[in-house]
Order: sequence, then structure tokens, then C-alpha cells
Amino acid sequence: MEFGGAILRWLHVITAIAWIGSSFFFMHLDASIRKSPDIPASEGGEAWQVHGGGFYQMRKFYVAPSFLPEELTWHKWQSYWTWISGFFLLVWIYYAQASLYLIDPAIMALTPVQASLIGIASLGLGWIVYDLLCKSRIGQNENLLALVGFGFVIAMSYFFTLVFSGRGAMVHVGALMATIMTANVFLIIMPNTRKTVASLKAGEKPEARFAFEAKQRSSHNNYITLPVLFMMLSNHYPVFWSNSAVIPLIVFFVIIAGAFVRHFYNVRHSDHAKSPWWAWGVSAAAMLAAFLIAMASSPGGRERFGLAAYDVPDPVIVASALPPAHVVDIVIGRCSMCHAPQPVWDGIASAPKGVMLDSPARIAAHAEAIRMQSILTHAMPPNNITELAPDERRQLAEWLKK
Repeated sequence: MEFGGAILRWLHVITAIAWIGSSFFFMHLDASIRKSPDIPASEGGEAWQVHGGGFYQMRKFYVAPSFLPEELTWHKWQSYWTWISGFFLLVWIYYAQASLYLIDPAIMALTPVQASLIGIASLGLGWIVYDLLCKSRIGQNENLLALVGFGFVIAMSYFFTLVFSGRGAMVHVGALMATIMTANVFLIIMPNTRKTVASLKAGEKPEARFAFEAKQRSSHNNYITLPVLFMMLSNHYPVFWSNSAVIPLIVFFVIIAGAFVRHFYNVRHSDHAKSPWWAWGVSAAAMLAAFLIAMASSPGGRERFGLAAYDVPDPVIVASALPPAHVVDIVIGRCSMCHAPQPVWDGIASAPKGVMLDSPARIAAHAEAIRMQSILTHAMPPNNITELAPDERRQLAEWLKK
């Protein structure tokens, strides 16, 4: 599971870099288009770029050129493989190991199959709702569409907190937005472009609406990108999801921060407006709000903010599966200073990865993680900072064999 997860994550990161890089470049290119002496201003323009010691002249036709070259490069597989690898990574980690990462019995007692079906169905239904919004009258007003779409994502984040663990809820918000992005490419952008190409080959004038719809969805993808990256990376930082109740608020501010950063860069290279430096202030304020909410609502953070701390309930474990007393003593003595609702180790405000090991039931619930981190790899404690002795590791290994 660890090796497979690493390979899938590697593939996912590689393809995401390719997709996001091309997306950012073409948005920058769109903003850089200037008048060209041999292209009517209403039909297109050109941009010059310098890179790697060479010069590039790029031209854009807003609808379509008068002819097509023999070779035409399509940008699509970066998007497809980012989603494919991401979906299989979601299955590999969150659905195949649902009881560890996705299901929280204190929120909703689901079976792994039930949790997986809810997750997959929500991604599909999320795209359908978004697509219907774009094709409705709301979609004719970009600002209204952005506002309603924003509200829809926040509503979905709240729904995820009602059925999944905090970690599972946050990653599904990112997966929903990423699914919308790739579906935009697969179901709207590419088909519309093919229709334009077919019209040109048939000697017909392409419909302008095809280009408009494709550009609209491409712009949405561009503004969604940075928030999606945060949601995906947040699974490594439990301070952002340790309290499910505030996840919609954190999602709210992260989307604002990411969207305004992209707005700055999208406008900066355009000749139609001055650089909106104020966008950085909005983004910084939004991230500060997300940070304060996350800290003030996490188990350890509440105490630091002078608020009443709360206990995280123990998972339900069959008594026969509980570890023996000597194992409990070892884990609590070597691990619970960090892996607890209120860590006492300096600099740690919340349990790393949300893993808590301060009771027999919690230790039993994370037996496989203990096996991987402390027996098979010796990754924990980090640098053996709490001096977990070889004999203690042997005792843990003996328990984990049973």
C-alpha cells in the first residue's frame, strides 16, 4: 500500500505539473496578446516571448484561423492523466483504507463500500450541478455564476463534513473541484474545439459560441487551480481538518485567497488594466483568517487560544483487539507527547496526520500505521527523538504479529 501510494502520488504530481504549467502559460499568453498588423483586432492578435536564448512569436485567433496547418498540437492528456492518477490515488488511500482515513464513526457509521460510493457519486453529481449552472441563465452572467458556483462548493464541503472524517472531507472538496476541471476539458473544451476544426475542414465558418464556452470553462479551471492544490496538500496538515465543523469556513477563505492570486497574474500581463496589487492584501487576509480559524478550532489550538479544550472520542474497538498493557505503556510513553488531542511537545499544536495514540483504543485503531512507521521503517519517532529502544520495537512487533 505504501509503495503503490508513492508511485501513484508521483505520477499525479508529474501530470499535475504538466497540466497546471500549460494552463498558467496559456492564461498568461491570452493576457499578453497585442494587436497584430495582419490580423483584424476583433479576430485575434499576437505575443512575443523569449526563453532559452530564443524568441517565439505566437498568434491567437479568437474563433479560428482561415486555414489549418497539417500539424496541430492538442493539450488534453495532461488534464486527463492528472485526474486518472488522482482518482486512483483517492481509491488507493481513502477507499481501500476507508476505515483509517475516510470513515469517522463519531460522524457517520459507514461501511467502506458505502463511504466509497458516496464519495464517487458526489464527484459525478457535483459536475452535473456545475454544468447545469453554466448552461443556465446564471451562466450568462460571469460574476453571478462565480458567486453561485462558489456557494455550491461551500455547500458541498459542508455535506462532506456530515458523512466523512475531517481529512476525508477536505480531500473530497479538492477532488470535486478537480473533477469539474477535468470534465470541463473532456466534455466541453475538447468537443467544442473539435467542432471548430470540423467546420474549418468543411469550409464553413465556426460558431463563435464554441470558442466562448471553451474559454469560459478554461478560465474557471484557472481560478480553481490554486484552491484545489491547497485542499490536496492539506491532508498532510491536520490543523486544517481536525475539527470538521470549521472546514467550510476554511474552504471559503482558501478559495478567496487562491482566486485573487490568480486574478492578479491574469490581469498583470494584460494591457487593459493596471496590476491589481490590492489582490495580495485580500489573499493574505483570507489566509490569515483561515489560519486563525484552524488554530482556534483544533484540539490543541483551543487551549493555546485560552478556549475550553474538548476531547476526541475513542474509536469503537472490540475488546479482544486492544493491545496488552505493556504495549500501551510503550506507545504512550514514546509517542503520545505528540500524538494526542493536545500535544505537549513544543512546536506541535495538533497530532501529526491526525493520528492520536494516547489510549488503548486509539493505539489499536492505528496498529497498521504503527507497524509501518515504527517496525518496518523506523521512521517514528522522528530521528528516534524519544529513544524508542530496540527491545521496545521488538515488543511492538510481537504484538502486531498476532
